[in-house]
Amino acid sequence: MGFHIWSVWDPSQLEADFAPRVEEFSEQLLTTDFADETGLRETISRTAQSHGIDAVLHCGHGSSVLPVVREAWRLGLSPNPPAVYERLRAGEGDDWAPALVPRVSVETQTVNGTHHVLGMTAQRTTGPPHFFVTGYLHPAPLTDDEQKIIGAVVEERLTASGYRSGPAHTQVALLPHGPRIVSCQAHPGTDRIPLLFEIARGFDLEAAVFRGLLGSRPVVPKASRYAEVGFFLLPEGRLETYTGTEDIAVTPWVRGARFPYTVGDWVAPVGDPHARRAYVVVEGDTPEVTRERVAKARQDLVTDIRPATR
Repeated sequence: MGFHIWSVWDPSQLEADFAPRVEEFSEQLLTTDFADETGLRETISRTAQSHGIDAVLHCGHGSSVLPVVREAWRLGLSPNPPAVYERLRAGEGDDWAPALVPRVSVETQTVNGTHHVLGMTAQRTTGPPHFFVTGYLHPAPLTDDEQKIIGAVVEERLTASGYRSGPAHTQVALLPHGPRIVSCQAHPGTDRIPLLFEIARGFDLEAAVFRGLLGSRPVVPKASRYAEVGFFLLPEGRLETYTGTEDIAVTPWVRGARFPYTVGDWVAPVGDPHARRAYVVVEGDTPEVTRERVAKARQDLVTDIRPATR
């Protein structure tokens, strides 16, 4: 698309098997401690001025967002004032939405102040008592009326915040009396949600971010199938042996898989965000079929993990 990209990462967050891909698509991969706000802002400023950068995007979340957007705004390289991001996050951290309430993730792209709902993705969970997230299903099995109501709530939050340009990932709780926003963050969908869009709709969610920078409005095809990502549900401990990854990779309905562990690695427990690094992505004609196929892939992965000791 004609873009040249400089990437900035915190080395503690950049996994070894992912770093080469970041380097491949970047003019340069720069690393800095995101906890050091001064150093982070200096890296952004130095890189932008040295290479004539036209736009600065923060594609993640966490405490590094505001330092980056503040510096981008100071440099004139962001259409969104820093206060917008603070308003987007208003209400986060509240415990008003019980874990048992179904939730969907809503992906949007804002172009020149107009918000476009790209699609909605349902959460899969462990169920009671903890309701840990175990995967995502796209598209979410919702009626047209439900989608309109949810979309209106998300657009209202984006408009009220003053958000002018960029992607947003909004989590919505489907309460009995109507949808309510749990979180709204200015970045593309995470946990392989972009791949689910590509499989189900043939739509490149990540490319839409760059097209938005060019002022192009997204045109999203209707879904022709369902796509589901399921995280491997592994116990916490030290990985002794594993088999099955080769069989999973050649299964016809598997569209992606990742198992980033090697023998001797520490495996994160279900519910830990790090556990989402290991996953399988499948396609199917119904949500029931994709659920069964994820379950089959989880069965095919056989691991021997030495339990954690406290």
